[in-house]
Amino acid sequence: MSDKDVWAGTVVKKSRGLMDGSNMYRRLKVELDGGSVEKVRVPRNVWDEVAVGDRVVKEAGTDPRRA
Repeated sequence: MSDKDVWAGTVVKKSRGLMDGSNMYRRLKVELDGGSVEKVRVPRNVWDEVAVGDRVVKEAGTDPRRA
């Protein structure tokens, strides 16, 4: 997904890991309103703020946020 994408959906899973051994990556698995499921990389504050079942929205040029 690019920075210019616009979408909305529901968090179905949260995950994080040291994929490269030194940087923590935080991801949400989001079921989009259209029915597809996408993995989305998010900043720490967003990852800390949302829980499974929360709605999130992404507007062009911004990070995903809790709806």
